[in-house]
Amino acid sequence: MKFTAEQIAGILMGDVVGNPDAEVSKLSKIEEGTEGSLTFLANPKYKHYIYTTKASITIVNKTFEPEEEINTTLIKVDDAYLAFSKILEYYNSVKLNKTGIEQPSFIAESSSYGDDIYVGAFSYIGENVTIGNNVKIFPNSYIGDNSVVGDNTIIFSGAKIYSETVIGKNCVINSGSIIGADGFGYAPNEEGGYNKVPQTGNVIIEDYVDVGAATTIDRATLGSTIIRTGVKLDNQIQIAHNVEIGKNTVIAAQTGIAGSTKIGENCVIGGQVGIAGHIVIGNNVKVQAQSGIARKVKDNEVLQGSPAITLSDYNKSYVHFKNLPKIVKNINDLEKNKWE
Repeated sequence: MKFTAEQIAGILMGDVVGNPDAEVSKLSKIEEGTEGSLTFLANPKYKHYIYTTKASITIVNKTFEPEEEINTTLIKVDDAYLAFSKILEYYNSVKLNKTGIEQPSFIAESSSYGDDIYVGAFSYIGENVTIGNNVKIFPNSYIGDNSVVGDNTIIFSGAKIYSETVIGKNCVINSGSIIGADGFGYAPNEEGGYNKVPQTGNVIIEDYVDVGAATTIDRATLGSTIIRTGVKLDNQIQIAHNVEIGKNTVIAAQTGIAGSTKIGENCVIGGQVGIAGHIVIGNNVKVQAQSGIARKVKDNEVLQGSPAITLSDYNKSYVHFKNLPKIVKNINDLEKNKWE
């Protein structure tokens, strides 16, 4: 799909400087621009590239004034970075704007769906599933019995949604995600083995939640595992049974959260963090990457380390960590001199 500079300027409420009929059909970095591509300049460090870029159209701030001859058509806006983000969002929505039900696919007769949905080939939708309007379900997806998917939600190829799962509006479930698998529940028996504890609950995902690729969210033993509105989950995160994650919390890749832990609102949790089970983490907490959390955490704490301590204490302690060999040598020298 091609867009002219004039059309893009209309979307962004910007001004064209150059050829209003210049056409683009792809996006690029300014230093990698080619004919027919759209790029942007927001960071002054990249300013020199605007004089050499081969991109057909470049979005710039209104304050930008060229100091040399340029070949690219400019679109001047108040905030070039924000404008380019808007174009990315628009481009993505056009690219994903599929409708219809491809074959072969299976939708149980007892299920219902709204208007303008897309169901990709080889997808399976079980009994009594309710799907809202403008939902996109890409090929090879599975949605189990009695599940609910809200309006405008996108489920990418290969996602597996187990039975009784509830997914809200405007969510994104990326490829390879598994939502609603059994939680890790086993009880030791007299023979030295383990009996499986049935996991009879479900998963509830509220509105505007993003779930990264290959992230797993286990169903509750009883009740629900709950992901609140606005939560953003990176790839390859493990969320165990009966966990609750508060509104607008973001979690980076490879973090693992053990069962029945409650995480508050507006938290920021770095990659490869391990969080023990049955603890409570407050609101507005920040956890640095590769930390281990094994205790209750109060609101507004900033933690690092394993086991995690406050960031300020960690930084003070680290000064001593890296000097330990020198400190030990000094102590040994003192002990040696003491007896001489």
